[in-house]
Amino acid sequence: MTAFDAIRAVLIIPALAAGLLAALPGYRVTSRINVVASLLTLLAAGSLFFLARPEPGSYLFIDDLNIVFIVLNCFVGFTTSVFSMTYIAHELETGKLTPVYLRFYHAMFQIMMFGMNLAFVSNNIGLMWVAVELATLSTVLMVGIYRTPAALEAAWKYFILGSVGIALALFGTILVYMAAQPVVGEGTDAMVWTVLIQKVSAFDPALLNVAFVFLLLGYGTKVGLAPLHAWLPDAHAEGPTPISAVLSGLLLNVALYALLRFKMLLAANPAAISPGPLMVILGLVSLIFAAFMLYRRRDIKRLFAYSSIEHMGIIVFAFGMGGPLANFAGLLHMVMHSLTKSGIFYAVGHIAQIKGTQRIADIRGLTSTHPWLGWGLVLGVVGIAGLPPLGIFMSEFLVVSSTFARQPLLAIPLVFGLLVAFGALLLRLTGVAFGEPTGSTAPARASYVPMYAHFLLVLGAGFYLPPPLVSWFQNVAGLLG
Repeated sequence: MTAFDAIRAVLIIPALAAGLLAALPGYRVTSRINVVASLLTLLAAGSLFFLARPEPGSYLFIDDLNIVFIVLNCFVGFTTSVFSMTYIAHELETGKLTPVYLRFYHAMFQIMMFGMNLAFVSNNIGLMWVAVELATLSTVLMVGIYRTPAALEAAWKYFILGSVGIALALFGTILVYMAAQPVVGEGTDAMVWTVLIQKVSAFDPALLNVAFVFLLLGYGTKVGLAPLHAWLPDAHAEGPTPISAVLSGLLLNVALYALLRFKMLLAANPAAISPGPLMVILGLVSLIFAAFMLYRRRDIKRLFAYSSIEHMGIIVFAFGMGGPLANFAGLLHMVMHSLTKSGIFYAVGHIAQIKGTQRIADIRGLTSTHPWLGWGLVLGVVGIAGLPPLGIFMSEFLVVSSTFARQPLLAIPLVFGLLVAFGALLLRLTGVAFGEPTGSTAPARASYVPMYAHFLLVLGAGFYLPPPLVSWFQNVAGLLG
């Protein structure tokens, strides 16, 4: 099998699975097909590590940067499909979802995976834009799947704000094409990323500057950066919890990936503005804003939605700082955040089903009533708060260290935001995990394997990173400039 065969498999498997799942009735069959399709996609993505890099085509290509995103995407997609089996079965039993909606849910899940994978392997910036929009629309439909007024409002808000963002990103993409046209010529070559990166030094820097502002605002909306974040808390709170895990762990990364590709273009044109300061500002604003908002959350899913805004701010800040160490830290933090936050949402989904509520005040003493679930949540929150020895501590330490070394004054608001968020998360965790038990004490009918698999990976990364992985991330950090 060649690398292009693997790329095709990463795209064809979810596309075919979506069509099959849309046609088949029955929850048990479709949930298993969803898991099998996600597993096959993960195996195809993992094979890219061992196959020789092919020459880029006009529409598809593979390099060290997008392999990191593709494998992470497929892994979290697979574990989410496993988590969905028990979670969605409970929603069917309680009447929150009908068999028709379940068929729709599984088909949309695979369409979403297809859209995200296509965005990662696209060598055409126009095709990448289409893929990001496809992934967004599929998640919009799943956010509103409960058909309650609150869920429909959240889906509508997500659709409107996402459409504004994607329209801005489209305009920025058109401006990049206009900058490339005089140098590359008309046609699709002016939209092929591998061609653009080779010839971008001759592009009109003024057009590139304006384009990046629109791209940063457009894709920044999808990343969930403040003040462009308004869709994210509602979408997390009102949609099915597996989709919350996918939104935090995967979809935000898709928009981040697109942003990084355009950042690389600007960095290769010496006359263009440096994209770093704009990213640093938006990253710090998102971090500090979300850190304070954590104290005001009363809904547990909204709490962790704002935590996602905080951590995407840290990641964008790191990539804005640039340089080998900061880029390495940004990549590591992105991976650790995706694994940890999706694991937390797995825990939160089971908690909400057991207790029958998402209100933090009504969830108490989980370590007493449901030890495996409660201590899993403790491990996840300790990890996302940045405490050692979990992997997020390492990535945050590297971000702070690189900032102190290069821009000591910027380290002050960075550390301040981290400490504020740390206090809020531990404050909420104390009652939820160790308070006087309240609510239902019924046993959870769920598998904790996906949750603990994520947390163990993050815990292991805090102690040891394999040298090949470190070398890989260092190479990617060098590509990012």
